Amino acid sequence: MSTLKTLIFTTTLLILTLSSAALSRPEAIDSLLKRLDSKRASSSDQESAAKAVLKRLLPSHIHSFLFKIVSKDVCGGHSCFLINNYYKESSGNGPEISIKGTTAVEIASGLHWYLKYWCGAHVSWDKTGGVQIASIPKPGSLPHVKDKGVMIQRPVPWNYYQNVVTSSYSYVWWNWERWEKELDWMALQGINLPLAFTGQEAIWQKVFMNLNITTEDLNDFFGGPAFLAWARMGNLHGWGGPLSQNWLDQQLCLQKQILSRMLELGMTPVLPSFSGNVPAALKKIFPSANITRLGDWNTVDKNPRWCCTYLLNPSDPLFVEIGEAFIRQQVKEYGDVTDVYNCDTFNENSPPTSDPAYISSLGAAVYKAMSRGDKDAVWLMQGWLFYSDSSFWKPPQMQALLHSVPFGKMIVLDLFAEAKPIWKNSSQFYGTPYVWCLLHNFGGNIEMYGILDAISSGPVDARISENSTMVGVGMCMEGIEHNPVVYELMSEMAFRSGKPQVLEWLKTYSRRRYGKAVRQVVAAWDILYHTVYNCTDGIADHNTDFIVKFPDWDPSLNSGSNISQQDNMQILLTSSGTRRFLLQEKSSDFPEAHLWYSTQEVIQALWLFLDAGNDLPGSLSYRYDLVDLTRQVLSKLANQVYRDAMIAFRRKDARALHLHGQKFLQIIKDIDVLLASDDNFLLGTWLESAKKLAVDPNDMKLASELGTDSLPLFLLANKFWSGLLEDYYLPRASTYFGHLIKSLEENRNFELTEWRKEWIAFSNKWQADTKIYPVKAKGDSLAIAKALYRKYFG
Repeated sequence: MSTLKTLIFTTTLLILTLSSAALSRPEAIDSLLKRLDSKRASSSDQESAAKAVLKRLLPSHIHSFLFKIVSKDVCGGHSCFLINNYYKESSGNGPEISIKGTTAVEIASGLHWYLKYWCGAHVSWDKTGGVQIASIPKPGSLPHVKDKGVMIQRPVPWNYYQNVVTSSYSYVWWNWERWEKELDWMALQGINLPLAFTGQEAIWQKVFMNLNITTEDLNDFFGGPAFLAWARMGNLHGWGGPLSQNWLDQQLCLQKQILSRMLELGMTPVLPSFSGNVPAALKKIFPSANITRLGDWNTVDKNPRWCCTYLLNPSDPLFVEIGEAFIRQQVKEYGDVTDVYNCDTFNENSPPTSDPAYISSLGAAVYKAMSRGDKDAVWLMQGWLFYSDSSFWKPPQMQALLHSVPFGKMIVLDLFAEAKPIWKNSSQFYGTPYVWCLLHNFGGNIEMYGILDAISSGPVDARISENSTMVGVGMCMEGIEHNPVVYELMSEMAFRSGKPQVLEWLKTYSRRRYGKAVRQVVAAWDILYHTVYNCTDGIADHNTDFIVKFPDWDPSLNSGSNISQQDNMQILLTSSGTRRFLLQEKSSDFPEAHLWYSTQEVIQALWLFLDAGNDLPGSLSYRYDLVDLTRQVLSKLANQVYRDAMIAFRRKDARALHLHGQKFLQIIKDIDVLLASDDNFLLGTWLESAKKLAVDPNDMKLASELGTDSLPLFLLANKFWSGLLEDYYLPRASTYFGHLIKSLEENRNFELTEWRKEWIAFSNKWQADTKIYPVKAKGDSLAIAKALYRKYFG
């Protein structure tokens, strides 16, 4: 298309859309909300569901609260919760506090708000310290709210939750017991628009088999349980599989339980839809279909057995046929539970041409496939592509895609808004409704990190900005169960119309989290707020500490060519079109671990935490934070020790290299002992949860396949887990330093390839091992942390 035609096309789109949006934005969103409200469970079912959440959280107070669903008219037309004193006509057991809400989620959120701000309680994931409810007075003694009560309205309709890869990084081995806990947590945090991706392979099995795709074909198409997210996105196929029929049936059953509970709580689930990813066999069955084989996405040796998946072009009539069949199959299995569907056809996969007219036609075809299956379908799309592939998605291309569907039929997730908001530079997504999202975590990596100021102000600034089209807030982390302070604050922004003062908020947070105010802890959180939780450098990926993300490079003197090879490998894993992004240049030819704060200040925060230990005996949340902070401090120390070792190697100082190498290895051992003292940092817990889902030996084999024999792929995600450090990361570093020392002693070049071969062989052997790892902690976390502080900083 010529430049003039492109300009005319884009200008016409913008004029028509702005005109339409000015007339229909409130009506379109209100119509959608009313339609979704009609799909919720009855008021009595929602009240019972909220009561069940209370019973699981606080069974001793089951009679202390009265719950009631009310209409939005009571809340000025918005979603809200109301907290009031309940005045009894006679003394005795019975309700003390009345909590009303427009859905069960609002009631649960009101309960949580009351427990936090009137009773000093705290609710976190079990793996980040769990609940602190000791501060809640006994039944009959609950504190009153002010006479007129409290009403908290949602400033925007939706609170979204999950990322399309969270299912693999965090949820993959969950059973219903764990899912029920998560759904309770979601309700208490006010989440009302959660992604619901579990069990979709069973749906696809039925759809594709109706198109004469065989079980063998699907075995090559589906990824294994731990790799489902990337198989669903078309990044790989077959890796870690095949999936057993037991697994498929089990996951479908689990999905039905999840959806049932979501509906009882008044949530609107977001179901998957067809993005174009198809089995290879479909090309043989439909030879005239417009099916393209994609390029490699960091798979093992670019082996076609795993890489280079097939994409059905949305312009092909078969795309609409399959998309419609998938939606209808979901409705058949689950019932009419939602109108909101996720699709990311162009996520890390650019269209073949930048012609806006062509992009518009593709978007229209994607939506047509949805709407043929559900006439009221709304397309929920991750906006990640506009950041990750910004060189392609210029304003004309963005507008073409965003305006390819009727207004109100698309909602965009501004996925990385806390660091790289798209709404600011796209005229509010050119009039398209969007959700301000926190991404925060990549790869489920364990790292203390956050941008609390951005969380406290970003959603408010976006909502009150001129011509704002913001309709929600969301949490889109790739992995969960870490940094509870970040998610506590972000969850509250779903109910805050103004900006909280973060430092004051942190004082109440720490008091709630540990059950009482402790001077040293308050001071420590002041430091953490200005350091660890004040990352403003825009770096996308965080935990690059050398213990877990060990550099794969040759540190030989004058090794410019060698280090450039390492940089090229990192760019392969992080450039546009994949999942990681380097946002600043390296300052030297050494690998650089990400560091955005003064380590000395954080060491001081650790000292304050340790000094408070005797005041907080038995606090699981304190123990978790103490272990995590000590781990963080020691991991940063190890980065410097590693660098000292590399300098010694370049100076050909074998003695210094040995000393620094031994210190690095000792830090790994010490961190492993520290992590072993807390149940929440154990490799065994993850492995056992996987084994519990296994029905037969084949499922058990799937549960044991946790990695790959391709070394670079280990740079994508990592974990600080006891057992993993001792048996995996430690020997990796040990063999590396052994090869370095040997090269100095024999006065020859460091053989990087030989180290890789040795390490990959060990890695494969470790993965095949059936060692049983502990699932219970051992040791006194406080005593261990104090000893390590004295050892390294005393």
